[in-house]
Amino acid sequence: MSEHHEIAGPAQGEPLPEHRVGACIRVPLDSAPSARWSRALSAHLATALTGHPAVGHLRLNHLVQGSEIVLEGVETAEADALGPALRDAVAAANGSCGSEPGASGPPNMNQQEADRLAKAVSAATAR
Repeated sequence: MSEHHEIAGPAQGEPLPEHRVGACIRVPLDSAPSARWSRALSAHLATALTGHPAVGHLRLNHLVQGSEIVLEGVETAEADALGPALRDAVAAANGSCGSEPGASGPPNMNQQEADRLAKAVSAATAR
């Protein structure tokens, strides 16, 4: 069964401690996603925000907490751009979590190439 989640309501903001920058924004999801879906969301959101100004204080680790997306360090300059990026990242995470566990589309390389890379890493760690 494929995994699919939707944003379930409006975002809620919370101030952060005085030594931190920005706000904590909590976005409710329809249910708690799997770790796999959460990793996919984080990866897609990080990619979407790469190169955007004012994302330097945004924390994406532990992005999904229970049935919420938790964005810490959201600043005024990025708030408007964050909504569409988050919406697109949710859609991309839904699309990348296919019906089989671990399935995310065709592989990006053949097994022999992956084995060659693993061998190179292993050789380098043995030095």
